[in-house]
This record gives sequence, C-alpha cells and structure tokens, in this order.
Amino acid sequence: MPDGFSAGDTAFVLICAALVMVMTPGLAFFYGGMVRVKSTLNMLAMSFLALGIVSVLWVLYGYSLSFGPDAGAGLIGNLDFIGMKGIGLNDLAGTIPVTAFSAFQLMFAIITPALISGAIADRAKFTAWGLFIALWVTVVYFPVAHWVFFFDGGKGGWLGDRNGVIDFAGGTAVHINAGVAGLALCLVLGKRIGFRKDPMRPHSLPLVMLGSGLLWFGWFGFNAGSALAANGVAAMALINTQVATGAALVGWLIYEKLRHGAFTTLGAASGAVAGLVAITPACGSVSPIGAVAIGLIAGAACAAAISLKYRFGFDDSLDVVGVHAVGGAIGSLLVGLFATGTVGQTAKGLFYGGGFGQLGKQAMGVAVVAVYSFVLSWLLAKAIDKTIGFRVSEDVEVAGIDQAEHAESAYDFSALGGGLGRSSAPVAAATAAKSTENSTEKTEVDAR
Repeated sequence: MPDGFSAGDTAFVLICAALVMVMTPGLAFFYGGMVRVKSTLNMLAMSFLALGIVSVLWVLYGYSLSFGPDAGAGLIGNLDFIGMKGIGLNDLAGTIPVTAFSAFQLMFAIITPALISGAIADRAKFTAWGLFIALWVTVVYFPVAHWVFFFDGGKGGWLGDRNGVIDFAGGTAVHINAGVAGLALCLVLGKRIGFRKDPMRPHSLPLVMLGSGLLWFGWFGFNAGSALAANGVAAMALINTQVATGAALVGWLIYEKLRHGAFTTLGAASGAVAGLVAITPACGSVSPIGAVAIGLIAGAACAAAISLKYRFGFDDSLDVVGVHAVGGAIGSLLVGLFATGTVGQTAKGLFYGGGFGQLGKQAMGVAVVAVYSFVLSWLLAKAIDKTIGFRVSEDVEVAGIDQAEHAESAYDFSALGGGLGRSSAPVAAATAAKSTENSTEKTEVDAR
C-alpha cells in the first residue's frame, strides 16, 4: 500500500459505512410502524427502493458529481470518475482508500431520499417514487453534497470549503435537504383522504421503537465515521451523538407531558431522532456540554414544530419537516453558538469568543440548501405528477396501498378464521385487521 495508508482508519470507516447502511432498514421500520396497517409494506419498500436505485447511480455518475474534481465555482464535480473509472486500489483519500471513502458516502446518499418518503406516506405511486429518487439525487443531492462535503484546499465545494460553513456529517446536505424536499412533495401531492378527520395513529409502536433504536445505533457510524479516521475527533463525535440524543429524548418527553399530559413511546422515539438530526452538523465542533444543550433545544423545538402542519394545512404524514428540516436547521445554526474551535474545527461560535461570523455562515448554508432543495424538489414532483401521475387513486388510498402496489399484506390474519370455514376466512381477516387498527387508534395517546 502507498505511504500514508492506515489499516486502522480503513477498517474503522468500512465498519462505519456498514453502520450507516443499517440506518436505512432502521428508518424503514421507524416509518413502517408509524403508518396504518394498510400502508406498512409500502412504507418499508419506499426506503428499500432507495438502497437499490441510489447504489447504481452512485457508481454510474453520483460519486463523480459529488466528489470529482470541481467543474467550476464549487457547484458540481466533473465526470472524471464516471463509472468509478480511474480509481485504483492504491488511491487514497487521506489515510483510507478512495473506494472506502466512496462506500461510506454512498450510504449517506441512500438514506437522504429515503427520509423524504415519510412526508408522502399512504398516497404515492411506487413507480413515481422510484423515478423521483433517481431524478432528485441527480439534480439535488449530488450537487449539494459537493457544496458541503467536497474539500480541496479552498477550491472545493462553495459552501463548506470556500465559505466555511460547518456541517460535519450532514445537517444541511442530508437533513435540511430531505426535510424541505418532503415539504415540497406533500404540497404537490396534497393531503391524505381524511386528514384531520380520521384517526391516523401508528399501528405498531414496537416497530417504531425498534426502528429508532437501529437509527441510534447506526448514527454512531454516521457521525463518528465522518472523521474518516479512528482518532479523537471521531471519539468526540460519538460521545456528542450519544448525549445530544439522550437530551433531546428528555426534552421531547418534557414538552409533551406539559402539552399533552403523557410521556409517550412515540415521543421518546421521535425525540431521539430529533437529537440525532440536530447533533449531526455539530458533533465535530462542539463539546459534550454543548451537545447536551443542542439536544435539549432540538427535542423541545421539534416537538413543537410538528404542529406546524396543522397550523399551515400541509399533510406531512410522518413529520419529516418538523423533525428533519427543523432539527437540521437548529443543529446547523447552533454550531454558530457552541463551536469551541478546539475539536475538529478551528472556527469558534459566539459563546466561545468567535462573534457572529460563524453564525452568519451557518445561516447562509441553511438558507441556500433549503431554497435550492425546495424549488428543485417541487419542480421535479410537479413534472412527475403532470406526466405519469404521482398519487394513487382515491379507491386505492382508501382500500390500502399495500395490496394495490405490492399485492401483499404486512400481517396475515387468516389463522383467526380457522374455525369459520374457508368462505368465512376473508371476512374474518378483514374484520381482524380493522379491529386491530381501531384498537390501536383508540388506546394510543396521540402526542401529535
């Protein structure tokens, strides 16, 4: 191997890449438990589809557009690495092979569009969703990843490398990007049938808790792995991730107890995810006490933000806007207050003597990514809707998207009709499914 290669750093990044990959199935369970029974499989499949489509596009041109040599002004990479050509086993990115770095960044590219899917649960055509993934990562994610993550001695991405916006692991490129895109899509597709009239509570809170646990576990790879080396910065990012997530969980629960009178498991899971989102851009630049503050603020703020959809009348099914857009913005902006200048960055925030300079840069990064993502996402969704149609028919939505789009059901209730005879089994299954859904809706506290 060439000089500068580190086997330890390489092993660390490869493990972190695997952890980040696990986050997408974790997200599938998290979202899948939050929808009604009749949409469970579709929600799972929407996340898994991102694993397939983005993996292929990344090799074809995604890596080159994101991390290829800059094509000009820090806006996009060129096509030198199209098809991953010209990348040898001995080519290094820091102390690790370029292939290891590419694999790690691929997992970020996969989970970002998967996050968007929660905003349009229950009502999107699967083919339209697949087309949207392909187009969106091409014209939105790959360019924004170049802006934020590509460093080349001041000649790289225009937000991170040229203007000093700090985003250690994806608060802007991943979470604001996905959250704002989710807002655009739910505006284009419109409200679900029965929004604000029919109960639409989670059908399986155990699945939600399992999904949030897998996300929490995988997020250590997401954040610590962004140091791209097994070093002190990675260790600090890991501890910051843990304490911020714990603080956000507590902050969310306190808010909902004061507001709704109960501590819910859904609130605990959502609070944890909000903390993970908020600490993502900041984990490599703040101290653990700063991470706790970020988590507490994000937990309470995101819990309050999810009510925005009722105030403004948009149907963000699974609160992608309230958790990811708002959480990502909070974490990115708070870097401008809590950055110590002694962790992985030299820039200092306001509370550490750095003045308002870094806060201004962070605000610019948040605003630019939000506007770009919203406009392009809305245009893409509108184009798909006008051509092949983005939303399923009313009959399909009411009956259940799982059967129409996938010819499957998440749960088999046929055993419940065993003593009723063959002809009665379908009726028993339908009755059992409806009973299960109604029971869940009546007994779970709706913190949202």
